[in-house]
Formats: sequence, C-alpha cells, structure tokens
Amino acid sequence: MLNPIAAAADAPQNFQVADGVAIYLGVMPAQLVQGHTAMHGGVSAARYRDHLVVALFDNATGRRIEDVQATAAAMAPGLNSQWKTLEPMRVAEAVTYGNYFDMPREGAYHIQLRIRRPGQPQLIKATFTHRHFER
Repeated sequence: MLNPIAAAADAPQNFQVADGVAIYLGVMPAQLVQGHTAMHGGVSAARYRDHLVVALFDNATGRRIEDVQATAAAMAPGLNSQWKTLEPMRVAEAVTYGNYFDMPREGAYHIQLRIRRPGQPQLIKATFTHRHFER
C-alpha cells in the first residue's frame, strides 16, 4: 500500500512563496517554444531539450513582478549544473522569465532560483523539485 505522506514528499513542486514573492515554475519541452526564434537569442531546440519558465507575483497584492534579475540552475545527481540568466519574456502582455536547459534523463532535478528585486538588498532564493519524465 502506498504511503500518502511519503508520496507527497516526493511530489514535484511548481509553486512556493519566498520573501513575499509567489513563484510559479514550469518545465516544458524546448520544441514547444522553438517557434519563438528571438527567445533567448534564438537557441536551437535541438541543442537543449527543455525550457524552464518562471512567473513571479507579489504574494500580498497578486500583482505580477516584471522587473527582477533572475538566475537558475537545474541539478541532478551525477550531472553538471550551470547557472543561467532567466531572461524576461513578454507573452500576451505578461512578463515571465525563462531559458533553455538540458535535462537529459528521467528522475528528480533540483531547480534553484536566485531572484534580485530592484532596490532590495536581500537575494530571494528558492529551490524546487522537478520530477522529469522521459519523452
């Protein structure tokens, strides 16, 4: 029989609040965004398999946050990780942040975010667990 508490602990995360910022995380196949040729310098979806996207909101007001500097790293045991800038993307009049990453194998990835808001000295840090499935 499955232990629901253990299952919940292993469940992927895609939302959390850190230092008053509501953070939504998404990971999708890079092929889904390859038609946006200007996105992230037009990096080929053939080089990177996945696209990470982050939406940020002020947790108290619900207003979208559109003026941060953000970086991310996707880490898995035995694989090298690289910090990348999450670039602002305007889609349907809303700003999100994203970049391409390569998550070549199935399993758990820890995605770390570092967010700096203008005029605020503290660095906002968040770590997500992403369960990646082979396509």
